[in-house]
Amino acid sequence: MKTAKNIPLSKIHRASKLVTTGAKVGVNYLKYFGDKLVNPEEEAKGRLNENNATDIYDSLKTLKGSALKMAQMMSMEKNIMPKAFVEKFSLSQFSVPPLSAPLVLKTFKKSFGKFPDQIFDTFNSEAVNAASIGQVHRAEKDGKMFAVKIQYPGVAHSIQSDLAIVKPIAMKMFNIKGEHSDLYFKEVEDKLIEETNYVLELEQSQTVEKACNHIPYLKFPKYYPEYSSSQILTMDWMTGIHLSEFTTINTEETSATKIGQALWDFYMYQLHVLKKVHADPHPGNFLVSEEKELIALDFGCMKEIPDDFYNPYFELFKMEVINDPENFKKNLVGLEVLKDDDTEEDLVFFTKMFYEVLELFTAPFQHDTFDFSDETFFDEISSLGERYMKDTNIRDLNGNRGSRHIIYMNRTFFGLFSLMFDLKAKNIKIRNYEKYLK
Repeated sequence: MKTAKNIPLSKIHRASKLVTTGAKVGVNYLKYFGDKLVNPEEEAKGRLNENNATDIYDSLKTLKGSALKMAQMMSMEKNIMPKAFVEKFSLSQFSVPPLSAPLVLKTFKKSFGKFPDQIFDTFNSEAVNAASIGQVHRAEKDGKMFAVKIQYPGVAHSIQSDLAIVKPIAMKMFNIKGEHSDLYFKEVEDKLIEETNYVLELEQSQTVEKACNHIPYLKFPKYYPEYSSSQILTMDWMTGIHLSEFTTINTEETSATKIGQALWDFYMYQLHVLKKVHADPHPGNFLVSEEKELIALDFGCMKEIPDDFYNPYFELFKMEVINDPENFKKNLVGLEVLKDDDTEEDLVFFTKMFYEVLELFTAPFQHDTFDFSDETFFDEISSLGERYMKDTNIRDLNGNRGSRHIIYMNRTFFGLFSLMFDLKAKNIKIRNYEKYLK
């Protein structure tokens, strides 16, 4: 794979890169208007999406950092993103052009004052895989294999400027407006900044490993503070294939169920026992070993769940609450979905919308076991999401709804559901976590 010799770091350089990409997208639309005059519109739209996805991804993979992280986040939005974008942006999970060897060595020397071969017996300067924030190298010391994650230079300093560039687009796309809109962007900004803090990630990784290593068929690497810094994170080398690769080649239902149960139990334990959750559930953060065990990696994005949010949020997972109008409304108010200054029209519309969403979204939690391979369930979620995305009432009403904590909680659940569906995990026991609450 071609390597990157540098990364645009200044706000001007990064903005100009996106402007150039915008011009390419404009040309693609001109081609599309001509294409649909002589070809079926669906085919022309498909080519437009493919061209736009390629041009946008090519730009973001050059910028890396939070700009590319946005692509990674969008790749999990299978229900609202065109297939071409999902497929192209999925590459950001673990297949990005890596930094060149000289830049890797320079970054390492800046952190430790030494080159890698002065610390390890061997160090492969060619990256094994690369994603949005950093890339992984293989090293050996005293006969032990390590994975050394090296952060791209400058990504921590470019987060605020990147978000400033995409903020107007995101506000229009998600109909975010009103006096509290900055709270949502602050939530995203804080999490992205945390992901560039490898000292914090080291601490979080060790905490999660210690708390969750009892879960069956779930494994974690050991982390090494002595070989880590604010931009370098060293852990055990774990052997396995990425979860996305496993889902494409696996034909054994028992293996899918075994891994799916481990994944589900891992998330339910975090949500309900730790009340702090790995809020970045995409395939690049999980491996499957030869023994068909799930290996969890990368704990840079952890979302703490305060009690004043946890209680109303999970109350709304109970059908007796959903079907009790007074209790239902009370918890929507607790989540800041319904507001004191709402008009009657607002109250009626958003109460109805969230009733429909929650009745469907919480379906797995109404059973002792659930079949996540059921396409009907995911088709209904997709259809409901698409209907409300196109609803002009939402455009007319204030779409700035809900506590800031909802952003990463919903991302966690939709990501988890997506992974469970890809696994085709059947007969998953939903409430295994309850035995740890006693």
